[in-house]
Amino acid sequence: MQKRYILKVAVVILNWNGKKLLEEFLPSVVTNSNPEIATIYLADNASNDDSVSFVEENFPSVKIIKNKENLGYAGGYNEALKYVKESLFCLLNSDVEVTKNWLEPMIKLFKQEPNTAIIQPKILDYKDKTKFEYAGAAGGFIDKYAYPFCRGRIFNTIEEDSGQYNDIYSIFWASGACFFIRREVFFGLNGLDTDYFAHQEEVDLCWRAKNLGYAIKYNGFSTVYHVGGATLNSINPKKTFLNFRNSLFNLLKNTPSKGLFRLIFIRLLLDGVAGVMFFLSLKPIHTFAIIKAHFSFYYHTKKMLKKRSIIPNKTSNYYLVDSIVSQYFLFRRKYFSDLKKL
Repeated sequence: MQKRYILKVAVVILNWNGKKLLEEFLPSVVTNSNPEIATIYLADNASNDDSVSFVEENFPSVKIIKNKENLGYAGGYNEALKYVKESLFCLLNSDVEVTKNWLEPMIKLFKQEPNTAIIQPKILDYKDKTKFEYAGAAGGFIDKYAYPFCRGRIFNTIEEDSGQYNDIYSIFWASGACFFIRREVFFGLNGLDTDYFAHQEEVDLCWRAKNLGYAIKYNGFSTVYHVGGATLNSINPKKTFLNFRNSLFNLLKNTPSKGLFRLIFIRLLLDGVAGVMFFLSLKPIHTFAIIKAHFSFYYHTKKMLKKRSIIPNKTSNYYLVDSIVSQYFLFRRKYFSDLKKL
């Protein structure tokens, strides 16, 4: 009798000095991940606290991968995943609580849909489990100018979870907080772009997968809770810098050539408006972060242009709306169901 094929997943948690988070959230991952289908890894980015020894002593089933230096989100995962052999990767933030049987619906969807390369679960807010979480919610999209938004979260409007997104849905990008990807696709795309260091690199990876014809899905039958939840007016200015700069990288690297530089010019103007809004809100440190992001983008333009690889020749409709900024702020469409989609 032929042996039943089991698709296995590597749950890989990137860590840097995160003992407190591991104490709080790793137990849920170990408890709720069936060892017959999952292996849990801690990918440590050269921590100098005792987080690694804590895991070794308290969770012996978790495999440890030690990076030699802090390589950020992108570089840290790229390096660690070289040592992981499972056919599916789950890149899981250390501040995520998972639920019972969270892996089974994801593996089932991968089995049913061979062309689906990337999947994310429903991501709710750990601090208020009735609401979607800012960074991923029910799956991500972008507008024509590469501004990201989610089903369940547009700018600072976050929806309550009433089952409205209990479905399987085609999305444009999956959240890096809990990001499932086929091993061969990850390495076929040469992994995450290390020039990003952190933030928006998962959008870039998804965009590159889309340009190759792969499908990306949201699976609302698996649920996790993410602490995250930061909004732009309260975050560290370094995060503002990375988000604005890396979003521009995404646009330059992955958009079809027709009208590309016009799009970038308009995007730069829109960023300028955002900078003025920060300044008027008495948050000039974020205004300066946007200015710094633009100069860094100009500095890296030549390098990013060289990274343009497989992009559809025609202007494909990769975006869901022309401008999420105008829909939200001018037309007051604050929920995904209200958007005027193309």
